[in-house]
Amino acid sequence: MATIRAERLGVRFLFDRDQRVLTPGRARLTRAVTETWGLREVGVSIAPGEGVALIGPMGSGKTTLLRVFADVLPADRGSIEVMGRVATLLSTDGGTLEALTGRENAMLLVVLGGLSRDQAAGRLEAIRDASGLGEAFERPVSSYSQGMLARLSFTAALQAGPSVLLLDEVHEAFDHAFRKVLERRASELLAAGGILVAAGHDHEVLRRLCDRALYLEEGRVRADGPFEEVRRLYLEEGGPLATDAGGAEAEKRAGIPDATP
Repeated sequence: MATIRAERLGVRFLFDRDQRVLTPGRARLTRAVTETWGLREVGVSIAPGEGVALIGPMGSGKTTLLRVFADVLPADRGSIEVMGRVATLLSTDGGTLEALTGRENAMLLVVLGGLSRDQAAGRLEAIRDASGLGEAFERPVSSYSQGMLARLSFTAALQAGPSVLLLDEVHEAFDHAFRKVLERRASELLAAGGILVAAGHDHEVLRRLCDRALYLEEGRVRADGPFEEVRRLYLEEGGPLATDAGGAEAEKRAGIPDATP
């Protein structure tokens, strides 16, 4: 059964005097250390069958929270429990390697997702068909557009049968036709008791994927509830024009990009 539970989560970024990211070990050996909290006292519980959108201005903590859910970034405070097989897409390239073809990357991604090489080999034609890449599947991904990369990584990520799907703006690179595919697969995932957490700025896409939203601001949960109610509050308080320069700069320096132009 897929569940996500987080209590009083805190994530801290440490920098030296040249604004380079420090590990905790290096920070103890460095005199001039500054810190910024990317997440502060975040508590959230997500039940089976829930689709949750993360909304908020750039640098508000959306990517940081997804990375903690994905076990890519450790929490400095609080507790986190994620139950279920997790598929994570934190960028449009999905971890692909430019020198490899779409087929070779699909093989790599499916194996990394938890299937054996034999199992992965048996899924490659299905990935080619479902991604709609056609002959481009046999070409190096260095020739792909962002939308093609997103199609490949998304289709490959689903092959291992995840019960938790984490998306960080990847869906915003899909064209209209493939967004319909995403909506169908997301609906199937939620109907089977899975969990979808999607961060982004295209609220029309998020509305079709999620019934619930978390509004993050300066690393804290500003609001949590039905999507339309939370979205309305966000827009009333500044919406897309709201900024958090400090938080955005902290995530940028820590190597946590926000894909919004």
